[in-house]
Amino acid sequence: MMQTDRAYLLEQLKIHFGFSQFKGNQEAVIRNVMSGKDTFVLMPTGGGKSLCYQFPALLMEGTAIVISPLIALMKNQVDAMRAFSMEDGVAHFLNSSLNKAAVNKVKEDVLSGKTKLLYFAPESLTKEDNVAFLQKIKVSFYAIDEAHCISEWGHDFRPEYRRIRPIINDIGKAPLIALTATATPKVQLDIQKNLGMADAEVFKSSFNRPNLYYEIRSKNNATKEIIRYIKQNEGKSGIIYCLSRKKVEELADLLKVNDIKALAYHAGMDAATRASNQDRFIHEDVDVIVATIAFGMGIDKPDVRYVIHYDIPKSLEGYYQETGRAGRDGGEGHCLTFYSYKDIQKLEKFMQGKPIAEQEIGKLLLMETVAYAESSICRRKSLLHYFGEEYAPDNCGSCDNCTHPKVQFEGKEYMSLLLETLEAIGDKFKTDYLISILTGKVNALNKSYKHNKIELFGAGAEKDAKFWNAVLRQALILGFVDKNIENYGLLFISPKGAEYLEHPYSILLTQDHEYEQADEEDSAAMPTGKSGVADEELFSMLKDLRKKVAKRNNLPPFVVFQDPSLEDMSVQYPVTLEEMQNIAGVGAGKARKFGKDFVDLIRRYVEEKEIVRPQDMVVKSVINKSTNKVFIIQSIDRKMDFEDIAGAKNQTIDELLTEIEAIVHSGTKLNIDYMIQEVIDEDKVEDIYEYFREEAETDSIDEAQRELGSDYTEEEIRMVRIKFMSEQGN
Repeated sequence: MMQTDRAYLLEQLKIHFGFSQFKGNQEAVIRNVMSGKDTFVLMPTGGGKSLCYQFPALLMEGTAIVISPLIALMKNQVDAMRAFSMEDGVAHFLNSSLNKAAVNKVKEDVLSGKTKLLYFAPESLTKEDNVAFLQKIKVSFYAIDEAHCISEWGHDFRPEYRRIRPIINDIGKAPLIALTATATPKVQLDIQKNLGMADAEVFKSSFNRPNLYYEIRSKNNATKEIIRYIKQNEGKSGIIYCLSRKKVEELADLLKVNDIKALAYHAGMDAATRASNQDRFIHEDVDVIVATIAFGMGIDKPDVRYVIHYDIPKSLEGYYQETGRAGRDGGEGHCLTFYSYKDIQKLEKFMQGKPIAEQEIGKLLLMETVAYAESSICRRKSLLHYFGEEYAPDNCGSCDNCTHPKVQFEGKEYMSLLLETLEAIGDKFKTDYLISILTGKVNALNKSYKHNKIELFGAGAEKDAKFWNAVLRQALILGFVDKNIENYGLLFISPKGAEYLEHPYSILLTQDHEYEQADEEDSAAMPTGKSGVADEELFSMLKDLRKKVAKRNNLPPFVVFQDPSLEDMSVQYPVTLEEMQNIAGVGAGKARKFGKDFVDLIRRYVEEKEIVRPQDMVVKSVINKSTNKVFIIQSIDRKMDFEDIAGAKNQTIDELLTEIEAIVHSGTKLNIDYMIQEVIDEDKVEDIYEYFREEAETDSIDEAQRELGSDYTEEEIRMVRIKFMSEQGN
């Protein structure tokens, strides 16, 4: 009989791992494994999952087979085990990265009984020769790490994980331990079913991470906000997640330009660069890693102080897993996410082309993310509810919704109406359907069920779908309504909800957030439309100065700087020529030619008025490395025909002219005479040029056309205006 008394286990823990106490559920899990029972472990990141199988493997007879999805993760764990043990062969992995000699060495160690833990990726486990080899050895137990990969409802589904059970049956019977750091009740049921471990003992640790602060902001000027946030938290380690590799590269470049030590990480980079960037982050050569979700599995850096999501994740499991990389040491951890419904629509687009069942699942998971982001209920309460855990306090004091609560309103009649309507239609429907009945929106589905004829149809029509969504989210959190686990998403009234219907009582509800749906700013774009003048007094002083400078240079004022540039100066207060280059529509050429008088005026103004300049000013944009821009400049230098330039970049002539205008406006000199001579009559060129030099009050094409007459086309005027601006303004 194996020795499992407490003193012995603690002594072995000290010998093998150097710890004097077990953490959380670890001891109970280990005893269960050692007694030969199936075990299911739900333990948040940083809770000490791997010890739950590494420790019993060392004490039990035979070799434990550990199935893990990532080669890097296996390697880390094998290295860690070898560091703890005097015996090099105590842990091995078998995967595609090993050559034949290395594979033979592993098999030798396993057969001699040295090896206590043997790691496999699920793909390697299915190979016939590996199965044949494992049939020869005594397996102490099977450990399936990252078990959520089994479920299509998990955030990291891998089809090969669903083939683990039949292979285990082939190799030979032994107890199972499945472990995951994120699993909703739905995913848990899926895992247990698929692995045939419905009777397993389940050990669930709390998913609450009290040291994390959760915050969601509208995705307005996100890059500026991120740079400001990092500058305010200088020297602290952080991870920024983006959905696309392109955005990862762009954002990492932008941070570097702003003197932030940052590196990029994504699956498109070669393995050596990825590994080097990861190591430099872990060893604190850099403060920030900008990454896709390829980064993070098995990253054991305890002092990550913030995790920023530039793009919202596809599921709440993904969100929990990624935010969980902050503050693992129990210290400060800020989880900041930028949210725009446009991103959700983009994610839905990505799903098109996948099998319908997968699209359905993806959409439901996305809607859970939307519910979390838009809801004004305590974030911690929402998140833990999603993982099947109840969080009692109404105010966690550590999320944006609790520290800045929204005004509440009496919700008794709304809650009663929602529950009555759900009772009337029954438990076969999802959220959208219930809300269509409440708001009285007739559609093919409710017509076919004849629910458009029931008395309650449209009973809540004075409120919109957004309002009813908010009420339903709170009904779910309060436990009045539940979702069917087998048929995920179908709503039904719980016993608690039925009781509320019988005896309704006063209940306070809050409305959801209204996030502005602004586009992410483009630092190279010129502001258009509405005036963004922050300081009217400075703006009028800048206009006066522009007049003087224009007169001195014998130019129309709009050639010096256009209005949107002056508006931006009155917001940003640039006081150096370098800062002037970050103003909309001002490039290095313009700043050098006309900037000095303007920055001198602004500097005097700022000192006189004791103005605290916005921190935004420190945000430098990456020099526009747009390949398009470089291509256009080089092509014009080589005197290429505009038709050919536009054709090469799949553009219209109109789009090409717009790009050339932007290049010239920001101060780059371009000589397009060769093109003008080819397509415009010489007299016309002279007339248009003279108009802009002598008569024009603005650079408007419409006004120019009115003055010059219908013989002059828009294209001709634009081309000569480009020549004029380039020669006179740059």
